[in-house]
Amino acid sequence: MLFEIEKIKVDIKKLEEKTLAPNFWDDPQEAQKILQNLNQLKDTIEEFETLQKNWEDLITLIELGLESNDQEILDEITYEAEKFKKEFEKKRIQTLLRGKYDKNNAILSLHAGAGGTEAQDWVQMLFRMYTRWAEDKGYRVKVMDILPGEEAGIKSVTVLVEGPYAYGYLKAEQGVHRLVRISPFDAAGRRHTSFASVDVIPEIDDDIEIEIKPEDLKIETFRAGGAGGQYVNKTESAVRITHIPTGIVVSCQNERSQQSNKNTALKILKAKLFNLYMEEQQKKINELRGEQKEIAWGNQIRSYVFHPYSLVKDHRTGVEVGNVEAVMDGEIDVFINAYLKMNSKAS
Repeated sequence: MLFEIEKIKVDIKKLEEKTLAPNFWDDPQEAQKILQNLNQLKDTIEEFETLQKNWEDLITLIELGLESNDQEILDEITYEAEKFKKEFEKKRIQTLLRGKYDKNNAILSLHAGAGGTEAQDWVQMLFRMYTRWAEDKGYRVKVMDILPGEEAGIKSVTVLVEGPYAYGYLKAEQGVHRLVRISPFDAAGRRHTSFASVDVIPEIDDDIEIEIKPEDLKIETFRAGGAGGQYVNKTESAVRITHIPTGIVVSCQNERSQQSNKNTALKILKAKLFNLYMEEQQKKINELRGEQKEIAWGNQIRSYVFHPYSLVKDHRTGVEVGNVEAVMDGEIDVFINAYLKMNSKAS
């Protein structure tokens, strides 16, 4: 899809013609969407042309190296070839992100499973892992709600990950993540197993029609506090919203005012309700097809083993990485990419 360059150029021309219309700014919201789409398409063309130029430069360098047989040039060829391979693979993976909302920002929620402090510490470790991954991608991570643990760690945290294809990539992380290690909280030094759940939904546009009736909402305000450090705005402005028909609860405590927290919480609620609607639609389609695919929240997707050996294994794709420290520092693309490839073959 990324390489359908001629079609993209035609789309750019059509959008540019729209921006020149006298009534273009009559609907500012629609105008902004058109400009955003136009910029994304232009970025795609620029990325392709840069990749094409780098390939041509590499071919020229190879020809020069063959003629001169200069070791310094041959070493440069090896370096540039590896660099190009990584760039090409990155663009190739993007072609797999064809879902309707794959380009959107992502709302990422982490929740501790049973196990008290041990599980809460695991959530904090995962929070750090995803933050580092996002920062390496150039994404912005905005903490929307956080509930610190009593002794250490985090009970739950919800963040907005802003950047192109954030949801497309992070949807690969949804599920239960399992940790095996010698617990730093166990004086006897015993091995513990902890679980944390990861939930990922796309941030959706305001113009998508999801009806939320005021009478269906229970809105509570409270004071944010606890051991949240820089993540928590310690004022009486935090908002918790319960959607009574579905039982979905969302909260936000990181904005500057109660109204801002309420607006953000409603946005998260809208995204969750939309996600629920899409899941229900998919269930109906599966029933019509006679498919029996259970998508359970409790499915364990990945294990992180610190002891008695060092290994991270994705149970869906079979991908294994021995360097646990690197994974916890945010190097998770190998798992995400393998999942996207697997799904593209299945679809």
